[in-house]
Amino acid sequence: MRSIHLLAILSVTAIRVAGAQAVEPTWGPAPAIFPAGAKMAVMQGDPSKAGLFTVRLDLPNGYSVAPHFHPTDEYLTVIKGTFLLGMGDKLAAKQATALATGRFATVAATMHHYAIAKGRTIVQVNGMGPFVLTYVNAADDPSRKP
Repeated sequence: MRSIHLLAILSVTAIRVAGAQAVEPTWGPAPAIFPAGAKMAVMQGDPSKAGLFTVRLDLPNGYSVAPHFHPTDEYLTVIKGTFLLGMGDKLAAKQATALATGRFATVAATMHHYAIAKGRTIVQVNGMGPFVLTYVNAADDPSRKP
């Protein structure tokens, strides 16, 4: 009886996997709201529109995103490297939490936070669009610089 039950579960799993769609990342430069040097791949959805989206950011060693916030929750998964995630209005690497490969974090809507890549780091970001990033200090916004 147990083998029949297990077979039924495996059949359902196989059907779900067969209907899944694998996505190979297509990398390009990250939008101008991010400091130069990051690459981004859209894995699912359209971050510029309402709805669920998934993107990956490929960050070089030492790359940082100054303190900022989003109007919606942000879900982060470290795919490769170490992602330093800190809370607050000042970038402070020593006070950030180091998230190693495979770690997951949630940043609540409007929470002021910052990020630093330790080594080459790839982080996956999931959320509800449209994706909006607002810098705590407007002078840190690279899209406003000439």
